[in-house]
Amino acid sequence: MTNISDVIVVGGGIGGLATALSIVQRTDKTVAVLEQAPAFGEIGAGIQLAPNALHVLDQLGVKEEILNVAVVPKRLVLKDIYTAKELAVLDLTDGFQERFKQPYVVLHRSDLHRVLYEACLKNNRISFKNDEQIQTVSQTPDQVTITNQRGESYTAEAAIGADGIKSNVRKLFSQDEMICSEYVAYRGTLPIEEITAEGDIAMDDVIMWIGPNLHLVQYPVRRGELYNQVVVFKTYDYKPEGDWGTPEEMQQRFEGAHPDVERALKYISTQFRWPMFHRLPIENWTDENVTLLGDAAHPMLQYLAQGGAQALEDAYVLGEALENEATYNEAFLRYQKERQPRSAMVQNSARRWGEIIHADTADDLDRALVLLRDHLFGSHKETNYDVADFLYNYFNTRKSEVKS
Repeated sequence: MTNISDVIVVGGGIGGLATALSIVQRTDKTVAVLEQAPAFGEIGAGIQLAPNALHVLDQLGVKEEILNVAVVPKRLVLKDIYTAKELAVLDLTDGFQERFKQPYVVLHRSDLHRVLYEACLKNNRISFKNDEQIQTVSQTPDQVTITNQRGESYTAEAAIGADGIKSNVRKLFSQDEMICSEYVAYRGTLPIEEITAEGDIAMDDVIMWIGPNLHLVQYPVRRGELYNQVVVFKTYDYKPEGDWGTPEEMQQRFEGAHPDVERALKYISTQFRWPMFHRLPIENWTDENVTLLGDAAHPMLQYLAQGGAQALEDAYVLGEALENEATYNEAFLRYQKERQPRSAMVQNSARRWGEIIHADTADDLDRALVLLRDHLFGSHKETNYDVADFLYNYFNTRKSEVKS
């Protein structure tokens, strides 16, 4: 067994790297980040970061670098996928930023990951190890021991499981299974010139086209050099094993969509598909000197674009707790006490929002939901920021509470 640091962070994604930074900036501890991939990097496409996420990036000292590679959109727009009617708009300009103290940005996940990774590299109290697929975690009162796929063991004073929705560290706390939503996503980015060759696109908007059991999200990333698109639909051919949610079904499901949507589908890469899984909230994710963070603790559906933001919130609060409490266990319990109710609320809200935007008038159970949704959309004003307070004003409203 090898002691490699004071704290081991299992997982080198966005949440894991942000946590490492938060810990070394607030304490004198050393941190080892163990990543299962052979090299550090983030795959995927775009990511939306709301003001609650920007607050953390600001505190970590990387906000300006993020803004250099991001796009700051002017509007969030919900559109009918068949008629292109704007159903609801949220203005993201001056009034929004005054209300929430930070902007709303969109960027490529790899850019966010790179900025965090480079910030970690600059701190000599953060170390990295790759090709580490952590299988088990155990502990005594004095140390935590983790073991990888080769049977090698590492020890530290504490460990944080930031190893995603398939987390092995989570097995310390729950034997729950991932839940398949029966939705599938196809996502990717392409050079802006390719999609503008056939017509103009909305460079200032984040657009979500919504319809029964499906949607399309579009926005520019990487300073406007790339265009991100995500197609999501519920399969009519779900099976626990085997091929479902195929590109052929995607074409069938989007038949009759607005011409702008049909044009977008031509640029969607169908080489990779992402079945959409989540888990239900669990009440406890801390045991003595081990705790969970991000998707390992509270994996959620992406309908509120808050998965990354919630991991960043975790990182901030955990670093703060370690700074202010005498022991790891006290810090982890303080962190969990604040973060578990908050993240569970966002998990549940994301699932409900998915039901609302995907509601289908052809479904008897959904009909009333569609009427309520359309009434709410119809009465919404684009500067009505009250609807977003519960997500974006987290840090602005907790300042007076954090010392209690």
